[in-house]
Order: sequence, then C-alpha cells, then structure tokens
Amino acid sequence: MNLTITSSAEKFIRRALRFDGGADSGFRLSVSPGGCSGLAAEFSVEAAPKAGEQKFVINGVPLFLPAESRLLLDGVTIDFADTPMQSGFVFHDPKHVACDSHAKPLALTSLSQTAD
Repeated sequence: MNLTITSSAEKFIRRALRFDGGADSGFRLSVSPGGCSGLAAEFSVEAAPKAGEQKFVINGVPLFLPAESRLLLDGVTIDFADTPMQSGFVFHDPKHVACDSHAKPLALTSLSQTAD
C-alpha cells in the first residue's frame, strides 16, 4: 500500500495517541467516498485493530485501516489543516479531480520524525 502522511498529519495523530491511547494503541482511520477531496473520514484511538482491519506503521505511527479504507487510501497523501477556514484531515489523491479545478497541488514536507 502506498500512503503518505505529511508532518502536520503525523503531529496530529501522535498527539491524539498520546492523549487518548496507551502504549500499544493505534489510530483507526476509516474513510469513505465523499466530500470535495473525494474522501470523508472518521477516526478514533483504539487499543487494537478490529476484525478485518490491518495495522500499518508509517514513520513509527500505528494506523488501523479497514479494508475499504486501504483501497481508497492507496496512493493518497494525508495532510492536516488547522486554519480559521478549515480544521481536519485533507486528502490529496492524484486520481481524483477536486471540486475546485484551480486548486494548486500540495507542497509536501519531509516525513522525518519531529519531537513534540
């Protein structure tokens, strides 16, 4: 599976795991078709993956992904925006045409681990 997480998304996920999870917890990310980016998401911090979910570790971040989410997230870059206009995950899928055809592509940041 080809999935990229920007440093801002990684920071958000690490913070959620630190506040809501234990040592072996993971970040459950369930996505479905919808929204302007092509995906809508629900997330939670869980102690273990549910039946049918697979655990992925990206840059030390444990993700629990259901089967449909794995299909939809293949090739996607997950970012996190926290601005006065928007707060939440932003999905950049090169296979999806955004609602705003004039949108500029995301400039990706390094995936190196940062201290919080």
